[in-house]
Amino acid sequence: MSADEPQTDWRTPEDRERDIAQAQTLREQASQGGLRFDVFLPPGLAEWILDLVARGVFVDPSEAVFVMLGEQRDLEPHADIRREILKRSLQAALDDPRPSLSLEKFQERMRARREAPRTEAAVWVRTKYS
Repeated sequence: MSADEPQTDWRTPEDRERDIAQAQTLREQASQGGLRFDVFLPPGLAEWILDLVARGVFVDPSEAVFVMLGEQRDLEPHADIRREILKRSLQAALDDPRPSLSLEKFQERMRARREAPRTEAAVWVRTKYS
């Protein structure tokens, strides 16, 4: 998805305006000094990233995000490749041999997840190297 394509947005119009204004305000400073922000990864992505770090593919999660965002930026002008990746991902989901869930079972699982107490997120502490 390119920056110009619409996306589902759960924010209020006021939230969107505030975020756009913040992006515009920070743009010049970020163009000189970069941008630092917090990222929350849901459990599946968190495990995948930490496995890559544990295997030595990346030094830490921030390097993984840096590299992956760079790859996404490189793919942005190639809509045909992005469509093919999406097509293959959808086909893989359709070809998945595991049994699918009924709507009722899915809703039951989602309700249970919402109502269950949440485990506190793990926090990566960046090590200062000499």
